[in-house]
Amino acid sequence: MNHWTNESEAREYIRSIITEYYRDFKKPEQEQTFQPGDRLPYASRVYDEKEMCSLVDAALDFWLTTGHFSEEFEREFASWIGVKYASLVNSGSSANLVAFMALTAPELGDRQIKKGDEIITVACGFPTTVTPAIQYGAVPVFVDVTVPQYNIDVTKLEAARSEKTKAVMIAHTLGNPFDLREVRAFCERYHLWLVEDNCDALGSQYTIDGVTKYTGTWGDIGTSSFYPPHHMTMGEGGCVYTDNPLLHRLIRSFRDWGRDCVCPSGMDNLCGHRFDGQYGKLPRGYDHKYVYSHFGYNLKVTDMQAAVGVEQLKKFPAFIERRRHNWERLRKGLECVQDRLILPEAAEGSSPSWFGLLLSVREDSGLERSKVVSYIEEHNIQTRLLFSGNLICHPCFDQIRGTDAYRVSGGLQTTDYVMRNTFWVGVYPGLTDEKIDYMIEVICEAVVK
Repeated sequence: MNHWTNESEAREYIRSIITEYYRDFKKPEQEQTFQPGDRLPYASRVYDEKEMCSLVDAALDFWLTTGHFSEEFEREFASWIGVKYASLVNSGSSANLVAFMALTAPELGDRQIKKGDEIITVACGFPTTVTPAIQYGAVPVFVDVTVPQYNIDVTKLEAARSEKTKAVMIAHTLGNPFDLREVRAFCERYHLWLVEDNCDALGSQYTIDGVTKYTGTWGDIGTSSFYPPHHMTMGEGGCVYTDNPLLHRLIRSFRDWGRDCVCPSGMDNLCGHRFDGQYGKLPRGYDHKYVYSHFGYNLKVTDMQAAVGVEQLKKFPAFIERRRHNWERLRKGLECVQDRLILPEAAEGSSPSWFGLLLSVREDSGLERSKVVSYIEEHNIQTRLLFSGNLICHPCFDQIRGTDAYRVSGGLQTTDYVMRNTFWVGVYPGLTDEKIDYMIEVICEAVVK
């Protein structure tokens, strides 16, 4: 039996059914009864019926690829974070790939990154901040970090620079901004590109000379991830953003097969010159939609993913506040064991949107991280290490270790300390005060028992 007379009524009916389904079977995590010992993941999705209805709307459109939901998200996200241009991609790792490859374009003249040019970064982080440079043939220059901020040691920047240095590409660690004041000044002094991997810090703010902006917008390009554990989610998904119109055009080209044409999918001849141009060695008038100015990829997001993101973005300010609340409550509760654990500290001049709370076992405590983490995990609290710890120790470096494919500037002693002693727990918005207090209890037991 039909419940509608047109498509609009049909969609409204479907949304009502989805809403009932959510309320009957997808009770919000925050409303679930918690018992000590229940599983506490380091991260999880926080959503309601609005994301589910938006996702179904996109499915009913059956456009499938990038479409109006994607355009809406790019427009709203750019407005919210404070940039002119935002481009959705299919993951945060793809965002880093596109951001880096945009800087290899010949349109950038003397600032084009070429094979053998150097990129200053850190080994204490996630591999896909560095992978694009290595795969392209650029040379990452690894610099040590500091504890308890877990970000680049800016006193090492000058020694890391050479005549081949073209860019600095580093991540803000678990929501804590790196020293943007110093890094940005360094990049400006030597006319270097600055790429902010903002995948773990979306919503963090940083102030320079009285001006406060979101991380990811202080450099030339910012990147974000919308994987489920991150600050907001599309399932898979990421974003690349900039204020520079040339970089924006290059970002879109590398994302969209490397093509020269800027017409959106499904549209033709916006420029009015589709069949009268001269490109490379092609015949004059070759169809501009099939002219490729770069060796690009297809890294677009689907409209179904973007539809989830449109609703997540509306909730995002509340997500940030809850993350800050959880982090502060958790850190304060652990102050009684700071003689055994190093507690994290926010970067000066920052207001972080925390991804997790980092803890390091003090070397003079007599504790072993493996035993501390095992105890916490046995009590059903999920932990994570600080990603690679020291990336150059991983098997992916076996075939290039000791070659000129990368170099280390000044040693990585603190990075190695993090690799041996550091772990973290979650502060995502689904955690209630009751759950945070249980985490405090268990972590304290783990280091004093």
